[in-house]
Amino acid sequence: MPNVTLIVNGDTRTVAVRDPDEPLLYVLRNALKLTGAKFGCGLGQCGACMVLRDGKRAFSCQVPVDQAAGQRITTVEGLDGSRLGRRVKRAWLEAAVPQCGYCQSGQIVSAVDLLAAVPNPSREQIRQHMATNLCRCGTYERIVRAVTQASKTA
Repeated sequence: MPNVTLIVNGDTRTVAVRDPDEPLLYVLRNALKLTGAKFGCGLGQCGACMVLRDGKRAFSCQVPVDQAAGQRITTVEGLDGSRLGRRVKRAWLEAAVPQCGYCQSGQIVSAVDLLAAVPNPSREQIRQHMATNLCRCGTYERIVRAVTQASKTA
């Protein structure tokens, strides 16, 4: 089994993987026990598996683990280490976004990605950016409200 060294949530971790093409999502969940990123569609279409890869959002189900080697990977669990991550999570709770909660970690990661690039986005910018993430419960209006609130509490 080959070893891959990942920088996850600020910690350098070396992991034995069965296959260098194994999706990063599987390594995060199974080897590192970071279960915030969820398996949704496995096709990079729902966003439940979203992580930050060198500061930009990425579908972890579509990133081969060997391509993530040496890059900074931030999962929803690691967002507590940044003011922006804490601010978004707080806004999420205050806006009562979660219902079933399955997609929420990916939604929060995408919101952090947006606000890092556009600190005060318009409603349309929020809708366009967050359209990458699906929510079966349909909490889209609450998501827009939470992202707007997080942008105002800098």
